[in-house]
Amino acid sequence: MQKITENEYRKAAERIEELLLLVDENSPKENTNLQELVTLSDLVENYETEHYPIGTPSLKDVIELRMFENKLKQKDLALLLGTSASRISEYMNGKRDITIEIARALHKKLNIDSDIILQG
Repeated sequence: MQKITENEYRKAAERIEELLLLVDENSPKENTNLQELVTLSDLVENYETEHYPIGTPSLKDVIELRMFENKLKQKDLALLLGTSASRISEYMNGKRDITIEIARALHKKLNIDSDIILQG
């Protein structure tokens, strides 16, 4: 895959913005603007993956996000997971490792990816 410089990356991102105004989901695959958009998008994606990697979020961050999304307080989460609010606090503050039962509950009830739960 072709590598680009930061300057080329910026120019490609600007051109993508222009192309997005010229094509839509109904544009035929033969449309040169659509073809250019696809090519530039791939280049920009590869550049961003290499230079701006997004790490795996922490379990605490994901739990907090799920609590926010589901409008849960710690006591609600404790009830959902079948434990106490103080135990949830210990997990969230890193004072206690989660048990396999809590790991399963986080995965099943909050749809948290097992890779995030099992990360060191």
